[in-house]
Amino acid sequence: MHLTRTLLLVSATLLISDASGGIARSQEPDGPQTSAPAPAARPTQPVAARSASPPQPINVPAGTRFAVVLENGISTRGAKPGDSVYFRTSFPITQNNHIVIPVGSYLRGELLESKRPGRIKGRGEFRMKLNTLIFPNGYTVDLNADPRSADSGGKGTMDSEGKMTGPGGTGKDVGTVATTTATGAGIGAIAAGAKGAGIGAGAGGLVGLGAVLLTRGPEAELPRGSTLDVVLEHDLALDGSQIHYSNVGQASPITPPPSR
Repeated sequence: MHLTRTLLLVSATLLISDASGGIARSQEPDGPQTSAPAPAARPTQPVAARSASPPQPINVPAGTRFAVVLENGISTRGAKPGDSVYFRTSFPITQNNHIVIPVGSYLRGELLESKRPGRIKGRGEFRMKLNTLIFPNGYTVDLNADPRSADSGGKGTMDSEGKMTGPGGTGKDVGTVATTTATGAGIGAIAAGAKGAGIGAGAGGLVGLGAVLLTRGPEAELPRGSTLDVVLEHDLALDGSQIHYSNVGQASPITPPPSR
């Protein structure tokens, strides 16, 4: 009886040992581990975004000069107050070695006054103001500028307020009267000698004076392609975030106005 108990205890011990060994073997990896385990990933820290400084405003000071070319011709023959005038820049404006107003920017203005020349006295004249500046990228700003000088190919003059005045016609009028007087005198002399010459001269003079009274003086004109010098009357504030160009503009061929 005692022997039987002993055998049972030994058998139970062996069974427990085999079960423990099987569990341990099942937990071992299939092959030998050849590399160290990967380190645990460190928690990522949020990277603070760099705060980009906002673009600084750009100030173009009063007195800055623009070289511009006229896109549409102007003549007192048909111009009237309120008509639009169009220009484009032909030279860039720079600041701190950067182009702030490129070639090819557009300027729009309007006629403030327009007066035809008189039949006896008074010259043709018109005055204009530039109101809007449009950049190549579409950025648009209000402008307050006056043209100061113009190269029109003619004899007109421009003052500091943007008023264009046409040439006078006095010499032309005198020439008209003189020509008709001489023609009348010649016809009278042929018809009735010296007495007829005097009568013909008087008649010719009256005809010439009538022609002058019916004819206006030279119109004030700026043909398309005229170059002007435009001056800012007040500081021009620009948004720095808008002053970025993939193309800073390209000069276009300028066709000078015909000589008149």
